[in-house]
Amino acid sequence: MSGDAMTAQTDPALKNFQRLIDIGIALSAERDINRLMEKILLEAKDLTSADGGTLYIKTEEDALKFEIMRTDSLNIALGGTTGKDITFPPIRLFDPETGQPNQKNIASYCALTGESINIQDAYEAENFDFSGTKKFDEGTGYRSKSFLTVPLKNSQDEIIGVIQLLNATDASGTVIDFSKQIQPLVEALASQAAVALDNQQLLESQRKLLESFIELIASAIDAKSPYTGGHCQRVPELTKMLAKAACDDKDGPFKDFDLTEEQWYELHIGAWLHDCGKVTTPEYVVDKAVKLETIYNRVHEVRMRFEVVKREAEIEYYKARLEGRGDPDALKAELDATLAKIDADWEFVAKANVGDEFMAPEDQDRIREIAQTQWTRTLDDRLGLSFEERKRKDRMPPVPVPAKESLLADRDDHVVFRDALEPAAQPDNPFGFKLNIPEHKYNFGEIYNLCIARGTLTEEERFKINDHIVQTIIMLEQLPFPKHLKRVPEYAAGHHEKMDGTGYPRKLTEDQMSVPARIMAIADIFEALTAADRPYKDPKKLSDSIKIMSFMKKDAHIDSELFKLFLTSGVFQEYADRFLEPYQIDDVDIAKYLE
Repeated sequence: MSGDAMTAQTDPALKNFQRLIDIGIALSAERDINRLMEKILLEAKDLTSADGGTLYIKTEEDALKFEIMRTDSLNIALGGTTGKDITFPPIRLFDPETGQPNQKNIASYCALTGESINIQDAYEAENFDFSGTKKFDEGTGYRSKSFLTVPLKNSQDEIIGVIQLLNATDASGTVIDFSKQIQPLVEALASQAAVALDNQQLLESQRKLLESFIELIASAIDAKSPYTGGHCQRVPELTKMLAKAACDDKDGPFKDFDLTEEQWYELHIGAWLHDCGKVTTPEYVVDKAVKLETIYNRVHEVRMRFEVVKREAEIEYYKARLEGRGDPDALKAELDATLAKIDADWEFVAKANVGDEFMAPEDQDRIREIAQTQWTRTLDDRLGLSFEERKRKDRMPPVPVPAKESLLADRDDHVVFRDALEPAAQPDNPFGFKLNIPEHKYNFGEIYNLCIARGTLTEEERFKINDHIVQTIIMLEQLPFPKHLKRVPEYAAGHHEKMDGTGYPRKLTEDQMSVPARIMAIADIFEALTAADRPYKDPKKLSDSIKIMSFMKKDAHIDSELFKLFLTSGVFQEYADRFLEPYQIDDVDIAKYLE
């Protein structure tokens, strides 16, 4: 042992100095604010051999809130990591009625004046009100005697709390005074503690601000469209439930998977941000409920054309009658047949507009056939247009009126060209996107839209919806995330990738994705299938959702081992019990999906 080390062990002053250094290092290393407050009180107790102590934090309401309480001889341990709440009301620094400072309570006096107070015997103190202490003693048989109360001052010399120690003891356990030699040490510890605590409070407030901002964005996305409902809020819950099951798996394929406290927080942030790119998705695309919908449902415009065609048929009939052309009965029969066909064609078009799981090729052919029906436009179609609409219209020369037009059409002005290929869509883009980009930005062609084979979205609109994950990645990868949050973009961006490499936007394979990213993919799908707040579809039952996901597992779209864990851990049932409507929850035989 070196001479310096021996001196430090034998010289009490040096020993205390070394102790303060060690405590300072330990306090500065603590990142959890509850553990930090607990450590401050316990170190102060240990330094003074005190039997008890309380740590108070000053609130914005000018009160001292009980945060940590300990009395060893009574086996009292409240607050902090104990998980036991302290039910005592905060100590007000000022009288709520008179506004006068509360200088009778020793802790509030310390917080108001910034002075340390060392009392030898509370029962003989004249300047402070210890009636509450005496009442506590009567009820417990305890004897509160010596008190040392020290303020916690931050670097701006502001009082942020108070530490109060109770009943110093000697080596035999006898209660003694807090010595004049020990008081400066406690004050020095309080000074270090206040700086560490102030820093942690600042970090905690920044963390809460970041979380609130992220949740605000997610809530805004959910509120933007009823079609996404509470998706952004439920996916993080399910993600964390499945991640915990993976951490708890001690013998299976995830036995080596675990998350530190910081990694849990990283996953939490990633999950909340997984759809942040949806702020860029046009509502009329997300909410497109029928095939002809843009900002409004254009089927009304089409229906008016059918009305015009019917009127033109009737006018032609009466003209023929006036001019004496043909047999009247034959003309009437022809008119009735024409009107009946127009009605039938309209009903077919209207039904096609609603969209379905599948539109047969022969039905698409009938749409094209109906489209050939002619009607007469007599008004200028270049009036009352927006700038962009006029630009598209001017690609073709105007047709003089009266003009014969098709009942349904795919016109040149229906097509919205891409001004330029977005940087993210370039083959050598820096984000690694591998996108199949439609030629046009949008195509509002009536025949083109009515012939959509599945659902209501065109290829261009589906690309636009899928673009939300591209925008999510671009947005998140531009943020200066600190080291412990570096994987937030990766976690948030992988939920549309598939294990077989056919997903988007990077076409990643299973081995290119982290476990948390694969977990989020399952959470995103299951939430979407079971969501009961989407106006465009009925929520699926639990058994139907699991069945669909089993097909996705079979097709290597989702992680098979995580899906198995999802079932065997009971996470699917736990989530259902918390978030699904009772009528959705039916029996699921998971055995047939575990092979």
